[in-house]
Amino acid sequence: MPRKTDTNVVEVVAALIWNKDKFLICQRPAKKARGLLWEFVGGKVEEGETKEQALIRECQEELAITVEPHDVFTEVTHEYPDITVHLTLFNCTISRGQPQLLEHNALEWINAKEIANYNFCPADVEILKRIKEYVDFKIRR
Repeated sequence: MPRKTDTNVVEVVAALIWNKDKFLICQRPAKKARGLLWEFVGGKVEEGETKEQALIRECQEELAITVEPHDVFTEVTHEYPDITVHLTLFNCTISRGQPQLLEHNALEWINAKEIANYNFCPADVEILKRIKEYVDFKIRR
């Protein structure tokens, strides 16, 4: 059972995995809700799991990689017609494995300038703005 913060909000975690100036995005399977939209790898936090444990499990299940979650990059709450999610995005590194397509339709490593070329899940829109701001800030330093 997914862990809920209250009766209507499902806790979801995702990984922001960087490789130099690019980060990993995944395209949802066609037959799932929000099919073929792009997202960050991750999923629902199950009962009895910490957010970090859920993220490690989801990355293993979906991409056959072991990630090391670090700090929280950002958090957002988004209401879809069928579900309300509280999404925690962690900065992560891959400690073992190479991403494989076990569940997703496609994977891409993109930079912040390429975000507009992809149709993302609505919950990720605010996150993507923050990534652009973060990259712009790093460039100006």
